[in-house]
Amino acid sequence: MKKLCYQTLDEMNFDGYLLKDAPERVLQFGEGNFLRAFVDYFIDMMNEKAGFNSKVVLCQPIAPGLADMINEQEGLYTLFLRGFENGQKVNKKRVISCVSRCLNPYQDYESVLACADNPELRFIACNTTEAGIAYDPACQFTDIPANSYPGKLTQFMYRRFQKFGNEEGKGFVILSCELIDNNGKELEKCVLTYAKQWNLGDAFIRWIQNENIFCSTLVDRIVTGYPRTEAEDICSELGYQDNLLNTGEVFGFWVIEGPDSLNEELPFAKAGLPVLITGDHKPYKQRKVRILNGAHTSMVLGAYLAGQNIVRNCMNDEVIQGFMNKTIYDEIIPTLTLPKEELEDFAASVTERFKNPFIDHALLAISLNSTSKWKARVMPSFKGYVEKYGELPKCITASFAFYAAFYRGVRMNEDSMTGVRIGAEEYEIKDDKAVLDFFFAHRDDDAKTYARAVCSNTDFWGEDLTQIEGFESAVADCLEKIESEGVYAVMKDCLA
Repeated sequence: MKKLCYQTLDEMNFDGYLLKDAPERVLQFGEGNFLRAFVDYFIDMMNEKAGFNSKVVLCQPIAPGLADMINEQEGLYTLFLRGFENGQKVNKKRVISCVSRCLNPYQDYESVLACADNPELRFIACNTTEAGIAYDPACQFTDIPANSYPGKLTQFMYRRFQKFGNEEGKGFVILSCELIDNNGKELEKCVLTYAKQWNLGDAFIRWIQNENIFCSTLVDRIVTGYPRTEAEDICSELGYQDNLLNTGEVFGFWVIEGPDSLNEELPFAKAGLPVLITGDHKPYKQRKVRILNGAHTSMVLGAYLAGQNIVRNCMNDEVIQGFMNKTIYDEIIPTLTLPKEELEDFAASVTERFKNPFIDHALLAISLNSTSKWKARVMPSFKGYVEKYGELPKCITASFAFYAAFYRGVRMNEDSMTGVRIGAEEYEIKDDKAVLDFFFAHRDDDAKTYARAVCSNTDFWGEDLTQIEGFESAVADCLEKIESEGVYAVMKDCLA
């Protein structure tokens, strides 16, 4: 079978959209599954639908990477977006042709730096994992390349400054996609720190600040990556060998914090894409964390104790889905600031995403580190509801009891604790050691004592939750009912 490349597609009389030649206007640090299914997909669509006419040159972020494989296929790969949309199962296929090549900085750093000499280069996209945006004081300007990503970016920007520092409009729009708060601003801080540490001069610092836009962004798409078990069958069906096959969910949403002028430079809206350029990305981040992540965290521990194993099957259970929907629509959405219609549309998309027939999202995988997750994702909705209505949100309160019940361990292991659910089935509870030690110490408490211990743990919650009127006793009541009748009965009560 022939390998995917432009000639192979020509010989097959491929009739889909392809952009063989265009200026390299985007440099992307990262060549992994996520960026190729998200940023590069949107750029490819923008090329087709809005005449963006840009190629993306990729830079491999760590020494072992995909550069050789990408270059062998001339940057081409097939992306499948699969899921549940408007009540229908969806499986969309697209050959992505916006990538020109991939560079390996560990073999030829000059070829990366040389991209800074290209006057048409305007955009830099990156997703170097949460750890990628970090200042490493050991990095030196003379390193080839600098070890940290912000160090590499500073070296790259200095090369640009040397070449075009006296010309307006030759700075970069930097789209940071790492999963940390204020990713763009944090990246800018690191770059400015290196510029000062390396004594690159005040003129360079002014240029960084005046000619470049560091955009914080919110990214939202589950990318399932290379379909290992299906790859052979897929390639047979396609009629070519594609070693870079990629898969993700249909849903995708990208919020870019930046000036209105970016709408002209990045015509996502013209292409009809779900990408929003706004002066403040925080309300959208809050929406995602509180609705999508909050729905996961408030529902999955109870659903697991009720006998479910994967998210999709929870959506086929009227009680569990009903519990989740009531939590979102009646208790979370009223505490958020965006227009109600927008929030409810997003909530509806969450339910569809959870029904995705192509993703077996294990509840136990989502359960990892649920203590910090409950505090970050659910607590703000809980407190917002109490503040707004002067009473406890029934479903969120129950979800706290589900969390406490899930963490009732019977045996401590090296890096986990073993719990038991219905039918004496054992499961692994994974969290920080201090968390597990606390719960193991309270494993034999009666419901009331246990509720008091968990609610009053200020190390977990940053405050004593027994001070919230009625919360401790409501959690204790739920725990008693879980012990006598099971989680499912408590969920049913919430729907009554």
